[in-house]
Amino acid sequence: MRTITNRTVGRILGLTMFAAGVCGASTAMAQDWPAKPISLVVPFPSGGTTDILARTLGDQLSKALGQPVIVENRPGAGATVGADYVAKAKPDGYTLLMGALHHTIATSVYKKLPYSFQKDLVPVSTLAMVPNVLVINSAKTPARNVAELVTLAKKASPELSYGSNGNGTAQHLIGTQFQATTGAKLLHVPYKGSGPLTTDLLGGQVTMSFDTLTTVLPHIKSGKLKALAVTTAKRSSALPDVPTMEESGLKGFDIGTWFGVLAPAATPKPIVTRLNAEIVRIVSSPDFQQRMIAAGAEPMSSTPEAFAKRINDETGKFAVLVKEGNVTIE
Repeated sequence: MRTITNRTVGRILGLTMFAAGVCGASTAMAQDWPAKPISLVVPFPSGGTTDILARTLGDQLSKALGQPVIVENRPGAGATVGADYVAKAKPDGYTLLMGALHHTIATSVYKKLPYSFQKDLVPVSTLAMVPNVLVINSAKTPARNVAELVTLAKKASPELSYGSNGNGTAQHLIGTQFQATTGAKLLHVPYKGSGPLTTDLLGGQVTMSFDTLTTVLPHIKSGKLKALAVTTAKRSSALPDVPTMEESGLKGFDIGTWFGVLAPAATPKPIVTRLNAEIVRIVSSPDFQQRMIAAGAEPMSSTPEAFAKRINDETGKFAVLVKEGNVTIE
């Protein structure tokens, strides 16, 4: 029988006291939180869907927490610059990320990322699901539907172009899938976000985009942009007369862009729990839901665990699509 020495007992007691101290410090931090402004990092420029959703949430979250929630735009490298910044931030609940579907794609697209989206960040809650929509400049491109656009693209010289809000984003990948499905060749033009992309689409510098509905909906309503199809399996309630890609003859299209809040991985659980409760309450409020639906977004909250599962499942799904599309970025 092994004898437990006084030294061993002392080491066990020491480790127990250390763990209790860490737990106590974490609990105390959570009880005092928030005691100062919170930064909500948007990994795209202002004016895009991510920015719009973040500012809408930030306004409501500021009222709920009693501290300002400041939206901080950190664009670049297909949303990975902002994600890296938050992943390496102090895990104290004062630096959060407005994440999106793009981050699950970036995991496979980029050969080397300075962070792990699944290991270095903890999911808090999803916020909304936004359909992507194929839009063209009404005055520059004489296509009434997807079939006519494909015909134009196959005959065009030079190639018709499509803009995305960055290499490795959902818009980029939808474009590669569109080409693979239709046989049309398109020139990909990456931007740093939906804001500058939409400006160039309105100006005729690019032919089309597969952007999120929130960004382009006002221009569709004004008639400056024409929506040909949504990329989700179901039609959007904001555009009930616009068919899906599948209804337009392109089988297998079902990609919508989700958005949600994440924090650095070691953020105390009580803070994550509090944030989740506040976000779920905000998302379920009639005012927030009305604002989201008017912007073309479908409100959608979740538990941290359900959000983590979504991220894991879609990381695997898009790894296959990235490989099939041969989309790689150094």
